[in-house]
Amino acid sequence: MAPAEGEARIAAAFAAAGAEGRAALMPYMMGGFPDQQASLAVADSYAEAGADLVELGVPFSDPLADGRVIHSAATRAIAAGATLDGVLEVCAQIADRVPVVLMAYANMILAGGGPGAFATRAVAAGAAGVIVPDLPFGEAEDAREALAAPGLACVPLIAPTTRPERRSRICAAARGFVYVVSDVGTTGERGSLPPALAELTAAVKGEAEVPVAVGFGIATPEQAAEVGRLADGVIIGSRLVRMAAEERDPPSRIREFLEATRKAM
Repeated sequence: MAPAEGEARIAAAFAAAGAEGRAALMPYMMGGFPDQQASLAVADSYAEAGADLVELGVPFSDPLADGRVIHSAATRAIAAGATLDGVLEVCAQIADRVPVVLMAYANMILAGGGPGAFATRAVAAGAAGVIVPDLPFGEAEDAREALAAPGLACVPLIAPTTRPERRSRICAAARGFVYVVSDVGTTGERGSLPPALAELTAAVKGEAEVPVAVGFGIATPEQAAEVGRLADGVIIGSRLVRMAAEERDPPSRIREFLEATRKAM
């Protein structure tokens, strides 16, 4: 994968969704959860249901940005034997159908041989981008450059607490897309969307030259449609991870949920 190819694939996915008059649908899944074979089946259901992009989590024992559902999934995946190699196998299975953006904490990247080695392996598996929630913008820029060198788009995050001047700098340097965290706190389903989300999303869209996607707290097709009217992309995580844990036939039920969500958007 040539440098910047990941960015190009991500941009094409957002553009294709926009051409259909809707925001891009980006479901999150935990690699290796509930086990490796189950996660491969869930990944297939995402691609078959019409996901425009997929956010693929690398299990980590101390996921600081994640709430109870995703934290529990990471713990269970690790207990079931999940590894980075296994997560990259999931990535490779669907990467030719949908751009995959890895979500990995810095320790997992360091444990995988460092940023350069991690990026090389990710790109070989077909990954288009990476989100590193504990690698703040402006810190360890050499690591960010090493991740980007083989062709991964390093996606930054902006939170409601991000100051305007810092937000502007993040938007100016963003690659792939900007991930807007809808609310303070960790991931998890919310009953309603934050009142300030529209203003925050508009501010980021006004400054970013790449698409803007919103995640954290989006749990229903109706909420996804509401966010889709504000942003270029909608990220759904905890609801889907919970379905993977609780449903009798997770791939079928997840496919139905994503198809309904895409239709609502």
